[in-house]
Amino acid sequence: LKSSVIWGGVLALVIFLGSMKHWFPWVPAFLQNFYFLWALATPVQLILGLRFYRGAWSALRHGTANMNTLVAVGTSAAYLFSVAATVFPGFFRRAGIEPTVYFDTSAVIIVLILFGRMLEARAKGRTSDAIRKLMGLRPRTARVLDAAGEREVPVEEVRVGDVLVVRPGEQIPVDGTVLEGRSSIDESMITGESLPAEQGPGDSVVGAPLNKWGSFRLRAGSVGEDTALAKIIRLVQEAQGTKAPIQRLADVIAGYFVPVVIAVAVLTFAGWALFGP
Repeated sequence: LKSSVIWGGVLALVIFLGSMKHWFPWVPAFLQNFYFLWALATPVQLILGLRFYRGAWSALRHGTANMNTLVAVGTSAAYLFSVAATVFPGFFRRAGIEPTVYFDTSAVIIVLILFGRMLEARAKGRTSDAIRKLMGLRPRTARVLDAAGEREVPVEEVRVGDVLVVRPGEQIPVDGTVLEGRSSIDESMITGESLPAEQGPGDSVVGAPLNKWGSFRLRAGSVGEDTALAKIIRLVQEAQGTKAPIQRLADVIAGYFVPVVIAVAVLTFAGWALFGP
């Protein structure tokens, strides 16, 4: 999307300058040539705009219309009208109309919408990075204390009720309650509090924060997907995959707006064809 926006934006800018000769009289004559503008607008319309045609066709197959439909129809109308004005200028002049082109309209619309999608993709990418970083915070092993003594096991093997030993400089493996010992725990990743929290017997702790200096024993309370960190990751993933209420409202409105706009355009065309000059 970024590369499409960059080179599409360059082409759209040149097309815009060439199309607005009354605004920019200093633009070289070759930039104002309709065939030159056509050559620049074609890759924007047919290559960058291909995704809109695919989206419109997919919606049409399901008997619906969406914003892809509106972009495809609108830009195609501007592009094809401009092609006709370029190839058959005499047809327009015989009707008393000076031929003009709207290649800039189709190109700028496509590039602006791609720019919006690029910003949306970038926001989703940052959310994905945040999820990966959260996953990277999860401890890999835990020290389980049982009748055989201490043994290091993968954190996935910890069960509710297990007694764990947490030493200085280690991450707390799972959520639980301190049984004995005291320590200072860096809970900033969960609470945002920069100062370490003092924890002692009976206090609840969550998995993943760093144990700063003291050793303590911990009874596992929540493990696996039930830990606080796992729930945070799940909430972020759900937020990324769901639409905000305003997005759902926009989709509903588009479902009615697009067919109405197309119907009005068809009626306008029919009216001008039958009763226009």
